[in-house]
Amino acid sequence: MHKVITFGIPSYNAAKDMDHCITSILEGSNYATDIEIIVVDDGSKDETADKADEWEARYPGIIRAVHQENGGHGIAVLSGLREAQGTYYKVVDSDDWLDAAALSTMLSILRGFEERDQRVDLFISNYVYEKVYEGTHTAIGYKFALPRKKIFSWDQIGHFRLDQNLLMHSLCYRTDVLRESNLPMPPHTFYVDNIYAYVPLPRCKTMYYADIDLYRYFIGREGQSVNEATMVKRLDQQFRVTRIMMESYHLYSDVESSRLRSYMMGYFTMMMAICSVLTKLSEEDCADERLKTLWNDLKAYDERMYRRARYGVVGFFTNLRGRAGDKTTLGLYRLASKIFKFN
Repeated sequence: MHKVITFGIPSYNAAKDMDHCITSILEGSNYATDIEIIVVDDGSKDETADKADEWEARYPGIIRAVHQENGGHGIAVLSGLREAQGTYYKVVDSDDWLDAAALSTMLSILRGFEERDQRVDLFISNYVYEKVYEGTHTAIGYKFALPRKKIFSWDQIGHFRLDQNLLMHSLCYRTDVLRESNLPMPPHTFYVDNIYAYVPLPRCKTMYYADIDLYRYFIGREGQSVNEATMVKRLDQQFRVTRIMMESYHLYSDVESSRLRSYMMGYFTMMMAICSVLTKLSEEDCADERLKTLWNDLKAYDERMYRRARYGVVGFFTNLRGRAGDKTTLGLYRLASKIFKFN
């Protein structure tokens, strides 16, 4: 049967969480046979591989298990993409889940595109920070930034607030768009979801935004990649991902739409700001020098991007110098974290 969408589930030592994730998709789709779930076992050391095979045996034709040597999140995403048969592809991390009602709505919309032979390159929906241990839920939507209930182009988008970046959780690409993007996913690297949410955008010519809270993003596990202490320890990986994003485009010459260019510049500026803030939090002796090198390399690569990232409001306040500057920068970071609840 033709598959409308493939859900790729990168899974590493995910035996404890994956059942909830998979069940949410099955129940939300009403066990539809025009969807596909690919569970990618990324060289797990627990029971993930066996569980993936059991799910495949229970729902043949809907669920497939893929096993690979450990390559990291990005390589698992690419493995799912390589195997995908659906017109659309959406990544759902194994410890997250999808809302049933919202998923049903999304599938109805995607099936409508297929029936009317309407090409939509990118389907966008909301996501929710689920801080389970705190019992709080924070929805991130795109009202006023994106048109609703219509197919649109980048020239029709509005202004994105600082908390409205299009993250992996909110994106569902056409599979062919992702494949043509040749995503430069480095192995054994966290934070590659930023590459996934950035590099394919100029290839997306038509978009649709559904104001539904689809993706439930679990926050709060000790050692989670977005845990602040973990991010500081993995500062080298944050630098690696930011550099890949930097070298993907000369934004002011490669991106035709001025509104898309503005959005992507804002996203990239935020990545540089994160590198700057985490450097201030780091106790590594070489962290300051690595940050200086990154800024210098950006200036050499594209001076206009450098000026925008370094001397805009965000770049200015995340790169204040001296002890007083560090204190001010980190104070603003803490305030932003409380307001936007991003870690």
